[in-house]
Amino acid sequence: MTMPQLGPVTLADLQAPILPRLARVDDEMRRMIEEDFPLITEVNQHLLRMRGKMFRPTLALLADEATGGPTPRAATFAAILELIHLATLVHDDSVDHSTLRRGMPTINAAFSHQISVIMGDFLYSRAVVEAVRLEDLDALRIIGRVTNEMTVGEMRQLLAHEPLEFTEEQYDLLIRAKTASLISGACEVGALAGDPAHRAALARFGERLGMAFQITDDLLDYTADARVTGKPSGLDLREHKVTLPLIHALPRFTSSQRLTVEALMQTAEPDEGMIAEVVAAVGEAGGLDYARDRASQLMAEADEALQGLPASVARETLRASLGYVLERRR
Repeated sequence: MTMPQLGPVTLADLQAPILPRLARVDDEMRRMIEEDFPLITEVNQHLLRMRGKMFRPTLALLADEATGGPTPRAATFAAILELIHLATLVHDDSVDHSTLRRGMPTINAAFSHQISVIMGDFLYSRAVVEAVRLEDLDALRIIGRVTNEMTVGEMRQLLAHEPLEFTEEQYDLLIRAKTASLISGACEVGALAGDPAHRAALARFGERLGMAFQITDDLLDYTADARVTGKPSGLDLREHKVTLPLIHALPRFTSSQRLTVEALMQTAEPDEGMIAEVVAAVGEAGGLDYARDRASQLMAEADEALQGLPASVARETLRASLGYVLERRR
């Protein structure tokens, strides 16, 4: 199975057909987190400024239209999933002691770790309240499953005490839980009003797309400039996180290269020179090429999942999202 040839695609291209509906998602998010409490209001304003570009809501709305929509509830479901995504980012930043996200101070940096944890909980609880209000048991099942899988994924990462013994199988389990589960959930929630077979196809599409998304993100940590990504390059290595490029490269390192990466893992705050040396070694050992190939394979599987859907503009836009993820730079 090979990845189909797709031209360059921007997120703006994907969102162009659904901009009015995305504006509705934004309105729904603001409504959901509104609270008559000054500190929560202040943190919420910061959160909304640093949030992403609504990739998951975009997928949910496109999945809705690819399965017979637009349906009235899709924007609310999309907003719920984006709140869950924001909650995970807030908690991740607190756990990792990150100070920047998308070029802005994180909640824990701008306020405190305590506020960061509580605000993540606030966002989760608001998402659940909204899902219950809609009285849609299928949606609740998806949301409950996704949040549980993401939490277990976080625990997997925390329990990886010996980073250089982290296997590709363990990495796959981690990214499927931490990243792919939410993207898959967004696609499945968007398809709730459609045929069950189409819903299952979109859930699989989202899972494969989500895994490729995370692999590409991990590649960016080795290859991108901080001015492009909004976060320092080499951050994973700086935090002693082992991702697919390094996992593949490790058995292919020379003894000298192995000693270098071991030294980095044992250094509390590795410097730029040490990080650059490991990045170069990973490239020489084929780690970057292998990760790119795996992302392409997952994209091909995602594309295959879409073939069971009826032809539509929305289906082709979902297909175009593969090109966006594979070539994205931020």
